[in-house]
Amino acid sequence: MPTAARIFGALCFAVIGFLGAEAVKPMMPEGTQFGYFSLVMAAIGAACGWSVMGGLVGRGYGVAISSGWRTSATLVFFGLLLFSGREMILRSIHRRYHGPVEALQGMVALATEYGRLLLNTQDLVILIGGGALAGLLVEWISRRWR
Repeated sequence: MPTAARIFGALCFAVIGFLGAEAVKPMMPEGTQFGYFSLVMAAIGAACGWSVMGGLVGRGYGVAISSGWRTSATLVFFGLLLFSGREMILRSIHRRYHGPVEALQGMVALATEYGRLLLNTQDLVILIGGGALAGLLVEWISRRWR
């Protein structure tokens, strides 16, 4: 059911997803084609904000910070899963793997490699600081408009 907190959570984490994607682009190898990367991450952020953060409101401001971090972690998890899975499928089409187990191992290696790119100050501030701020704002919105 749509609530003000769910809608605001979706908007906040869509912004966090978009800004996080834009911040990681300079860390990627030269010549990387991004396509709809930032928009897809914004959509994942919106879905996480709606379902994860929107469902965790009403427990107090202290819990709201950790709920925001949890939502940011969920955003990162699904982003890594989606984009490493996509790259694994593209590599599978070009027959770079000899079987499904090797492809899944390659996907985990890709997710780890992509995750290391997030370990820069700018992305960490966006994900941790933005998640905490968004959690507090969504909690405030849920108390303001019940």
